[in-house]
Amino acid sequence: MLLTYCHLYAPVAIAPTVYVYYLVTTIVLFPVPCVIVFILVNSTAWANESTAALPFGTIMVLLSLFVLGVAPLSVLGTVIGRNTSGDFEAPCRVHKVPRQVPAMPFYRSSLVHVLVVGFLPFSAVYIEMHYIFEAMWGHKIYTLFGILFLAICLVVLVTAFITIALTYFQLAVEDHRWWWRSLGSGGSIGLFVYAYCFYFYFHRTEMSGFLQTSTFFANNCETAKGRFRNTKLRRMARIRKSKLSAR
Repeated sequence: MLLTYCHLYAPVAIAPTVYVYYLVTTIVLFPVPCVIVFILVNSTAWANESTAALPFGTIMVLLSLFVLGVAPLSVLGTVIGRNTSGDFEAPCRVHKVPRQVPAMPFYRSSLVHVLVVGFLPFSAVYIEMHYIFEAMWGHKIYTLFGILFLAICLVVLVTAFITIALTYFQLAVEDHRWWWRSLGSGGSIGLFVYAYCFYFYFHRTEMSGFLQTSTFFANNCETAKGRFRNTKLRRMARIRKSKLSAR
């Protein structure tokens, strides 16, 4: 519900007819890849007669939660966002013709921004990720939940500050194409998290076989995607407060 509300609160004031598009994409964009990954992993577990496979009854319960919970709440968020959004007012003068963007050096490119913004928060939580992975995929018990909470807060703050700083640098050189770069930069930590999964799998575990490999990488892929999306949404909430759409 909050996701559809955040999606519709500002854009619908510009194009009121796109609320159905936002509703459908919000309901489908995140769950469908999760369902595809779950089907592949669960089918592999069934084929190997593993106890990790979920029974049919549990699958139907999860499907009922989505149909009776997620979908109605998404519709409710769409209705609230549609009815509470007002007319869009630009914070400064805008032009109908986009301003020409000057040539940028390589260190101001989108790729460099994404790598920098993703690497700094990842470096702050790298040590904790080792212990978390050991607890999830190894035989160790994780007990440092207080430190984990501080690490999560540090990741959120570092991601927000570095993304705001790089967005400011981008606007300072008259590059008005900040929207998707800021969102992608804020969520790029998920790419580093998934890259760490390869290092952990090949150098810190003794997993082998298609079942263990598919389970490990599929589940961590969804985890990294969720981290990308959540960090991106936090950044989007801050970006909307300062709608710098000047061209």
